Amino acid sequence: MSTLLQAADGATDGIPPRALAGTPSTESGELLRDALNDPPSANTSQILQYQTGYIICATIAVIYFVAVPMTGLCLCCCRKHRHCGGRIKAYRRSLLCQRNLLMFCLLLTTLVILGGVICAFAANQKVKEELEPGTRDALNTLQVLRHHMNWVPRGVQLTVEQFTVPKQQILSDLNNVSWTIGTTIHLLLKGNVYSAMDALKARVQDLQNSLHHLQTLNKTVQALIQQQDELEAALKDRKQSLTSLLEDPGCIYCAGALSQAQSLELGANYRKVPSVEKVLKTLHGLPKANFSEMIRRANSSFNSIPGLALVKMADVVQELKEEIEKAGQKLQSIPDNFPISDHTRPMNDALVKAENKSRPYFLEAKRYETYRWLAGIIACTVILLIVFCNFLGLSFGTYGLVLREDPSDYERRGEAGARLLLIGVVFSFLFSWLLILLVFGTFLLGGNVQTLVCKHWANQEIYKFIDMPGNLPPSMNITEHLGLKKSLKITSAYQQCKNGAGLWEVLQLEDNYTLDKYLQVSKYTAEFQKRLDNFNIRFEDIVLLNAEGKKDLETFRDSRIDRVDYANFRAEMHNPVVRTNIQDLAVELERLSKVQNDRALLERLTEEARKLKEIQNTKVLTMEDLVVKLKESVDYLSTLGPGFQAQINNTKSQIGLIEKMFPIQTRKILRQELDCFVRKEVGYVSQYLKWLRSVLTEDVASCKPFSTALDNGRVILCDRIADPWNAFWFSLGCCAFFLLPSIFFAIKTTKHFRPIRHRLVSTGSEETYPFHIPRVTSLRL
Repeated sequence: MSTLLQAADGATDGIPPRALAGTPSTESGELLRDALNDPPSANTSQILQYQTGYIICATIAVIYFVAVPMTGLCLCCCRKHRHCGGRIKAYRRSLLCQRNLLMFCLLLTTLVILGGVICAFAANQKVKEELEPGTRDALNTLQVLRHHMNWVPRGVQLTVEQFTVPKQQILSDLNNVSWTIGTTIHLLLKGNVYSAMDALKARVQDLQNSLHHLQTLNKTVQALIQQQDELEAALKDRKQSLTSLLEDPGCIYCAGALSQAQSLELGANYRKVPSVEKVLKTLHGLPKANFSEMIRRANSSFNSIPGLALVKMADVVQELKEEIEKAGQKLQSIPDNFPISDHTRPMNDALVKAENKSRPYFLEAKRYETYRWLAGIIACTVILLIVFCNFLGLSFGTYGLVLREDPSDYERRGEAGARLLLIGVVFSFLFSWLLILLVFGTFLLGGNVQTLVCKHWANQEIYKFIDMPGNLPPSMNITEHLGLKKSLKITSAYQQCKNGAGLWEVLQLEDNYTLDKYLQVSKYTAEFQKRLDNFNIRFEDIVLLNAEGKKDLETFRDSRIDRVDYANFRAEMHNPVVRTNIQDLAVELERLSKVQNDRALLERLTEEARKLKEIQNTKVLTMEDLVVKLKESVDYLSTLGPGFQAQINNTKSQIGLIEKMFPIQTRKILRQELDCFVRKEVGYVSQYLKWLRSVLTEDVASCKPFSTALDNGRVILCDRIADPWNAFWFSLGCCAFFLLPSIFFAIKTTKHFRPIRHRLVSTGSEETYPFHIPRVTSLRL
């Protein structure tokens, strides 16, 4: 089919082309230009030159139209006078191959016709099924384009109103930004601040504990010295009394106790321990500062940062909300200044005009399509009837040949097969001329649509033809009718629309409209960013340690508490209060009193034992308790002493650094958080503007529907209607031309199906002898 169309379209390829750039083809371009601009100037020679291929096809159709019916009439006359046709006079073996060949060719031709008529039936139905939806889709496409043009202003307005989505998100973020920033500052700094507070609390506790233990140590030493003097006097009296008593010759077994009594002396001398009164004098009155209140205030000041940020940012947050409202008002300038609604009237009028004019044509097309469909059904039915006759004729004829042994049955079936073949021949002669008319009519229309429109529409040469000046009359200036830019051609407009250009890029506007000017992020966020860039909060300086507190710590550090000789204290504390064990000595004296014979000696030993126990319970145990108390203070002070100056210095440095860096760090964190907030909120606006550009360009105010409509029009006309239309005439044409060999083979085959009335003897043919006669030979007698 495509080859035939190319032959019809390219039959004039040998003619030297006259260059005409931008036309679908040289000949067709000139012809269309003359026909559209000045119809009388399109002379017959130009039309014939372009339609040479179709004229050749028309000539063939006319020959077919005249020759086939005339041939059928001649055959009828000849047959009536018995000059042709008939039957075979005698059957020969040489006719067997001829009969089989004729039957095979007839069967093959019939199968080809059957395939063609099936394709014709399908194509005919396809054209009917596609024409009505195609015309409806074409009208719908025009309506959709018109609605698209009318929807542009409202669509732009609705799209701009969608700014409420990012605006609500930004307003929500503004409501929380103050607390968020304050909380972030508190979170990032609380580690260092709380660490400094804990260090300060530890140093204050060290000061208080050291002062307490120094006072305890001093009082304990003084008490020990006082108890030591009293104990020393008591021990001295007991030592003299016990020595004279135990040295008495009448004292039995007293030598061992005498050595213990001679050791009744002080074991430790607490007058030797260093004095801490100088240190206590230095620390007297400490702490002068109220550290608890100081720490409470610092902690309260630091924890109030989120609330303070909320208060200090209230004004700027309100200003930022006003800026967002102003940005929404600025966006309203997009639909207000959008120029499309004022310049789409020509295109809208053109669409309405096209819709109104095409509607009657589409109705007429539906009506004529019904006639064509009925004609196609009738033609296909007739061809199918011919095929049916050929198949039945071949079937009866073949069956008759198989039953040749039964003459009566053979003649009846053979004659029926021949008659059926002749009926098919008669139908072929009767309807072939109508069939060729239908084929040529549909071919002429479908072929021209395919070669003049579809071919050049598919490769977009039709747009180039429209673009060339002079090809269309001034009244058909499509660029002006559609309101396109004067500098823009249909081809470039189609390509721009296909690539997703906006209507403002292809329409002729009074001013050079640029959407980018209205979609700059800085236009809507410049003031927003400027206010946040210039904004700053000065938080209240946090005071962890005031001057009085620093002085207390410095006094504590310089008190030389670490220079006290705590080893001397430990040395004395390791010594026993009394060198001998008074309790054991008292028990020994009681034991000795029991073995004495002298009653006076016994009573004296008993009295000495009682007095030693009294010293043990009243003096020694008291001093031992004081020593234990002294040991606790010495242990604490000796443990604190080596590193307490470094700890105090580190604490002061840490607190000083925190107090110095606090305003710097708060400003830094504030700036970082504000920058992050600005990027986030500007990102919302930027994302919305990108979405707005995409929607306006690709949907609301896009001219892509026009390029899509043109593509859809080509699909409807060419792919959905013209292709099955051409398939219909091609299939029907194949059937029409294969009817010729079908007629020939059918007529030839009927002779072989009819019964043989007379037999003629042919030498050399075994079939002329019904039986074999043996040869007579001579007999020998």
